[in-house]
Amino acid sequence: MSTDWRTVDGVPTAWFDAASLVGGAALAARVVEVAPDALVDVRASGVLVRLDADAHADAVSAAARDLGLAADPSAPQRLSVVVESPDPTPVRAFWQGVLDYVPADGGVLVDPRRRDPALRVERSTDRRPLRNRLHLDVVRPAATVEQVRPGEPYGVYGVCHADPDGNEVDLVPGDALGDGPETSDWQSVFGAMAFYRVGSPEQQRDLVTAAAALADDAGFPLLVDVRPGLVVLDTGKDRWHPDAHRLDLDFTELAARLQRAARDLGATADPGLARFVQLFMDAVDVDAVRAFWLAALGYVPDGRTGLTDVVDPRWLNPVLAFQETDAADVERRRQRNRVHVEVAVPPDVGGARVATALAAGGRLLDEADGRWRVADPEGNELVVVG
Repeated sequence: MSTDWRTVDGVPTAWFDAASLVGGAALAARVVEVAPDALVDVRASGVLVRLDADAHADAVSAAARDLGLAADPSAPQRLSVVVESPDPTPVRAFWQGVLDYVPADGGVLVDPRRRDPALRVERSTDRRPLRNRLHLDVVRPAATVEQVRPGEPYGVYGVCHADPDGNEVDLVPGDALGDGPETSDWQSVFGAMAFYRVGSPEQQRDLVTAAAALADDAGFPLLVDVRPGLVVLDTGKDRWHPDAHRLDLDFTELAARLQRAARDLGATADPGLARFVQLFMDAVDVDAVRAFWLAALGYVPDGRTGLTDVVDPRWLNPVLAFQETDAADVERRRQRNRVHVEVAVPPDVGGARVATALAAGGRLLDEADGRWRVADPEGNELVVVG
């Protein structure tokens, strides 16, 4: 296997830098030809390719070289969420329903489309009765939320639910992107998303190519994910709003053009698949905790005034947001969360990533066999797997 590739979270993975969406789409088209089951994420800055096995890795690398795209083997990473429970079965069932994930080996629940972070439920006899300082936000179409919500919601916004152990999720109903039929394929679930089912690799290639060209022409950094039988068009969190994209652009007009292109190619929208997942953390000293996670995950600030969000610079992993909590709630802050984050990185990156996290205020709790458990300045835990 070419040196372009690293095994990340058990999957052969490579990132290839590109100067535009059109350049990335050209590689995606080649990948679909040689490895139809590959997972391909096209971004304005490059392309992430994940393979079931390494049999096609050299062919993908050759295609990238033909197109003048260079690999960055240090770039790939994959975030996941781990929940600890004395009784994993009902906890796992709760999260499977809320997220619409599917079971995999080892108690792991995974997004069938491998876009959102996996969630693993592990057995633990350590009972921790107080609220976590970390919860998930999950946004799905309003009709879907009505179907899957596990009881009556509570909280300030009336969207919060808890699993049998008290681990919380804000299950937020989304909405259509606009009022008219010209954007009816699109859902607003914090980000604007359209999911298109395609009937052939050729149709998939043509849709990816057309979407990339339209987005590049508009100067908009669209996220284009290629999955077997599917093309996903996504803005990323909030980026369809003018205050986020800061372009001379009404995104709904671009969405309408993208919808017309997809329908002209015979693709079929499936709005019910839209889903957004982010991590939300309470902190007394938001600046200190946020600085740790920026360094530990290699993230960047959202950039908008008044927001605490930190984001993956390649928009491949979930957003992490922060809110200030009461410093007087000492017992809750002393309790270990029942939920923590894991980040899988290339094996040759793990040690350096941990060093960066420690330099940003983290504490090393333990390490063994390429796994480091690190705490941020307020005790929230991150496991680095390399």
